[in-house]
Order: sequence, then structure tokens, then C-alpha cells
Amino acid sequence: MTDYGHDLRFGSFITPANAAPQQVVDLTRTAEAAGLDLATFQDHPYQSRYLDTWTLLSYAAARTERITLSGNVINLPLRPPAVLARAAASLDLLSGGRFELGLGAGGFWDAIEAMGGRRLSPGEAVDALEEAIAVIRGIWDAGNREPLRIEGRYYRVDGAKRGPAPAHPIGIHLGAYKPRMLRLIGRKADGWLPSLAYLPSVQALADGNAVIDEAAVAAGRDPRAIRRQLNVGGQFRSGTGGEQLLSGPPQEWSEQLAGLALEFGVGDFIFASDDPEAIATFGQEVAPAVRELVAAERAR
Repeated sequence: MTDYGHDLRFGSFITPANAAPQQVVDLTRTAEAAGLDLATFQDHPYQSRYLDTWTLLSYAAARTERITLSGNVINLPLRPPAVLARAAASLDLLSGGRFELGLGAGGFWDAIEAMGGRRLSPGEAVDALEEAIAVIRGIWDAGNREPLRIEGRYYRVDGAKRGPAPAHPIGIHLGAYKPRMLRLIGRKADGWLPSLAYLPSVQALADGNAVIDEAAVAAGRDPRAIRRQLNVGGQFRSGTGGEQLLSGPPQEWSEQLAGLALEFGVGDFIFASDDPEAIATFGQEVAPAVRELVAAERAR
């Protein structure tokens, strides 16, 4: 049982479909009205059926007031990290500190290459991501007057001016499943963002946490400084879902999510749905109940 003691956050994972662009923004506003903390969007720049995620994030930030926005996750191979760092800091400044940076190493290499990106092996993609994190943090370090120089194999900056600094310390959260990426999270990142549907079992959360924690300790970091996020999906039903996760009434969802928080350390639950009623139920019924259950157990 691993509870990192994080304040719980709840979010939405909205499909950025360009067939009904205003509907995507309306769902973001629905998530905010339902009291959710996060609105996130997948980023596949090679997918012609999707809005460009960065443009959507910027537009959604202007149409909302409180909710934090993030890519889930931003496609690094098609977004140069120095430019991405300035874009992230700019959006954070414009939104009043409401941006978080979810990053992915890339995976659909045929599509990435078709868009002009460079094909990398899985190991190379992890190395490139680690270099990119150094570039991004270096750009954000606006108080450092020394020009940024990083001689990476994949990303090189030679005398770049730093800044702007974001409005708040932007968290870098990595979508990851395999040990090498998990170790990178332990060393360098602020959060782990897998999808429950892509994990072989719930036990994989504990296994991943162990790899991250070991790497964090070896790097001199406190594992509790790393948030554990989780994309979840399911359906609200009147009858119990039995042993199936997230397939019953809101109270059953709340009990199951509270268990994931207390047993596996999940601090952020991000609900994948484009149904406004389901998003409202998640924010107005499930999230408060999970917080109550976890607070009561922690108080013991």
C-alpha cells in the first residue's frame, strides 16, 4: 500500500475532434463548471481529424477562468523543445498559471516521419526526451543570465537566451510504461501519466511506482515529489459493475478510485469522456466522494 499523500485532483480527457470544434471547447467549459481541476487533450499532430492541440489549449485557456490545461501528452518529436518551452511559459503567463506540460517521447513513427519528424528507436526516443527536459527547464530558468548551451545528440542549443519564466512552476509529466521511461521520471520529471486501459493490470501501477521511487531515491529525490496521474475510462450504470472497474453507479466509482489513491498513490484521476452528462457526474458526484473517503482514511 502506497499513499504519497497528494491532494487529489480530477480532470477530463477530451477528444480534440475538428468535426465539431466548438463542442470541444464547450466540453472544456462543462468540465470547469463541474468543478474539475484539469482539462486535457491528446496531441497527435499527424492526425488530420484532430484540431492542433497547442492551438486548442490556447483557445480553451481564453474561454475558461479556473481550470488547468494540459496536453495528454504533447508529441515531442514534432515540437522542438526550446520553442515548446517558450510556448508553455507564454501560455502559463497568459492563463494566470493554469498550464501543465504532459510530454510523450513519441510512438507512431510512420506518421511522425510522414510529417517531417525524425524516426527514433525506443531507446533513442527516451534519450531525446531527457535532453528535451534539460532544454525546457533551461529556457524557463530566466533568472540565469548565462546563455543556455546544451550539446545534446538530438537537441542542441548554443547560446540561446533564457525566458520567459512561467507564472508558476510548471510540472512536466511523462506518459510512460516501460522501465527506462519510468526511471527517467524518477530522475527528472514531476509526474507519471499512464492510461489504465493500457496497463496489463492494476498491479502494474505498484510495479511502476517501485521503479520510479527507486530511481528517485538514487537521484537524491523524494518520491513523494512525483505526482502519480491516471487516465481512466468507464461508464456510469445503475447496477453494480461487480469486479469490473468503473462500470457502476457513481458511489461505486468513488470507492474504487479512493482505493487506487490509497493503495497505489494515484493523485490525479483524468476521465476520458466526451459525454457532458458523464463529465458533470464525475466532477459533481464522484470527485467530492473520493476526496471524503480518502480524507477519512488518512485521518485514521
